[in-house]
Amino acid sequence: MGAIVVTTDKGLCGGLNTNVLRLVLQQHKEWRAKGIECDYVAIGGRGLGFLQRMGANVVASVTNLGDRPHVDKMVGPVKTLIDEYVAGKVDEVHIYFTTFRTTMSQEPRHGKIIPIPDQYRTPAGEVRKAELSDGSWDYIYEPDARTLLDGMMRRYLEAVVYQMVNENMASEQSARMVAMKAASDNAAKIIKELQLIYNKTRQAAITKELSEIVGGAAAV
Repeated sequence: MGAIVVTTDKGLCGGLNTNVLRLVLQQHKEWRAKGIECDYVAIGGRGLGFLQRMGANVVASVTNLGDRPHVDKMVGPVKTLIDEYVAGKVDEVHIYFTTFRTTMSQEPRHGKIIPIPDQYRTPAGEVRKAELSDGSWDYIYEPDARTLLDGMMRRYLEAVVYQMVNENMASEQSARMVAMKAASDNAAKIIKELQLIYNKTRQAAITKELSEIVGGAAAV
């Protein structure tokens, strides 16, 4: 089994990483209970640190993608799992990431990208094939069709991972904005409460001093 875990490089974004890593841990335990070993590819520093602490087998990783990730940085790690699948070392490749819903809502997701997802299969489980109609052209491929389709499939999988990384990046920025706004609101609330306590304490000290002055004058 192979899995790609997409997380952020930085924190301060609420429960964004926690939610998706909870899915990773749950599925990891299920696979281990069934005796299934898994090779992981970590995209993002938070996920890499979590997988290392979990004792998972991390075969490749990429961190410090920045605010605008480039597909060139992800080609190597993704290719590692694709090569393992082609070589028969893994039967499936899964991916964990966070998808952007709204500014206030981000959803952790887990999906399978290799082999072809079920929505591309018939009810009988067979891969859907293109139907030729009258007038369809019989194309000549150069290089041969198999080599061309293998290359296209690799580019397709890289594009899918790149899209999910961008989804995760958008979710990160949104979650960080919400988290920082909540932190600012909480800080302002604490400041008001502390200011009120300070004023009460200061007023009590002044009242005590005045009481002592009045009491001393009366005694004289």
